[in-house]
Amino acid sequence: MRLLLTIAHRLAILAYIVFALFPLYWLLKVSVTPNSLLYSEGVRLWPSEATLEHYRFVLQNSAFPTFFKNSLIVSGSTAIAVTLIASLSGYALSRFAFRGKYAVVALMLITQMFPLVMLVAPIFKMLSPLGLTNSLTGLVIVYTAFNVPFATFLMQSFFDGIPKDLEDAAMIDGASRFTAFRQIILPLTLPGIAATLGFVFTAAWSELLFALMLISGNDSATFPVGLLTFVSKFSVDFGQMMAAGVMALIPACLFFLLIQRYLVQGLTAGAVKG
Repeated sequence: MRLLLTIAHRLAILAYIVFALFPLYWLLKVSVTPNSLLYSEGVRLWPSEATLEHYRFVLQNSAFPTFFKNSLIVSGSTAIAVTLIASLSGYALSRFAFRGKYAVVALMLITQMFPLVMLVAPIFKMLSPLGLTNSLTGLVIVYTAFNVPFATFLMQSFFDGIPKDLEDAAMIDGASRFTAFRQIILPLTLPGIAATLGFVFTAAWSELLFALMLISGNDSATFPVGLLTFVSKFSVDFGQMMAAGVMALIPACLFFLLIQRYLVQGLTAGAVKG
C-alpha cells in the first residue's frame, strides 16, 4: 500500500511538472517552426522541419534588442532600488517602536488593495508635468513605488527572525548601529535579499500595464510592450513572437540561476526545524 502511495505521489508530481513546463515547450516548438508549416501540419509535438529564421529576424530586423536592453535597465534598477529601500524600512519596522508605526504599516497595506488599472490615469497626470512619461526613469519610479510595500514586509520577516542580541553584543563592543547592521545583520539576511531581488526583478520584467500606458515610442519600450509589435491589424506572427519570448526568458533564468542558493535558503528560512 505504501509503495502504491509513493508511486501515485511521484506520478502526481511528474504530471504537475509536465503541466507547468508544457507551455514553455510549446513556446520553443512554435519559435522554430517555419511559417509555411505552422498551420499546415496541424498539432504536432515537433515540426517536421525546424528553422532559426524567426530568431534571426527578431535579432536583426526588429527593435527587440532595444526592448531587451530597456527591460534589463528597468528591471535591474527597480530590483536594486526596491531591495535597498525595503532593507532599510524593513529593518526599521522590525527593530524600532516609533509613533505612527502601525499607521505606516496600515498605509502600505492599503496601497496594495487598489486595482492598478484605476491608478494609471492619476500616475500619468503626475508624471507628465515632470517629463517622466515615455521615460525609463518614470517606469523605474512607478515600479519602485508599487513594489516597496510588499518587499518591506518580506524583509521585515527576515529581520524578525534574527535575534536582537547579536546587534546588542556588537554595540556593546563599540560598534555603531549602522556598523552592526552592515557587518552582522545584512550578511545573515542574504537569503531574504536574494528572495526580494528575485521577486522584484520578475515583477518588473513582466509588467505590461504601466509600460504600455506610460511609454509611447519604441525607443523606451520594454519587451512586454515590444511583443505587441508582432501583432498587426490582420495577423499575428506567432513564430517571431515566440522566438522573442524565448529570448526574453534567458535573463530571468540566468538571474535566478545566480541567486538560487540564497533563494532556496530564503524560501525555507521560516520552516520549523525538528
